[in-house]
Amino acid sequence: MRIKQKYIIDFAKGVTWLLVISLIFLYNQTENLTAWIYFCLHGSYGLMWVSKSYIFPDKTWESRVGIPYALLILFGLILYWSPAFIINITAHQASLEMIVLAIFIFIIGAFYHFASDMQKFIFLKYKSGLITDGFWKQCRHPNYFGELLIYLSFIILVLESSLWWIPTLILGLFIVSVWIPNMIAIEKSLSRFDEHESYKKNTALIIPYIL
Repeated sequence: MRIKQKYIIDFAKGVTWLLVISLIFLYNQTENLTAWIYFCLHGSYGLMWVSKSYIFPDKTWESRVGIPYALLILFGLILYWSPAFIINITAHQASLEMIVLAIFIFIIGAFYHFASDMQKFIFLKYKSGLITDGFWKQCRHPNYFGELLIYLSFIILVLESSLWWIPTLILGLFIVSVWIPNMIAIEKSLSRFDEHESYKKNTALIIPYIL
């Protein structure tokens, strides 16, 4: 039996809000503003992802995988919930400055992630080629940049906790083991276009104008 990767990813992201609100009530954190802010940020991101998956899906996640690999994907996605457990189990409360910073970073990240994915979907729907304008004029992987900011916003909410290193390590492992290999594969695939080399020289990899 083989299952589409998108079904696993959509399920994990789609139930995030339910998991977080369950933790809030389970650990009696209904008066914890940080817990509710996290619920709003990660919960809304999960629902936006599911909506995106059906409105402008990414073909990358359409491929089918076996059950063992599917479970591995699910386990990896569960690790992203670590800030939720840290906040609720330890009753962690972030400072106002960290909450404001997290919200600010999240909004920018969500904008880059979803808007750039929509631009890519619309572009590839009508033609094939190299996207070099819009978000892709700033860097070659703006959707990954947006996702990076989104997950950084979750980490910011637990940055003042003694367990901040857990979600930081998890994100770092994902960047090294999943994100970078995916970006390398994309770069290799796009190298078939003649203009890719010059485009590559004049753009950042993931952080607009910087890196």
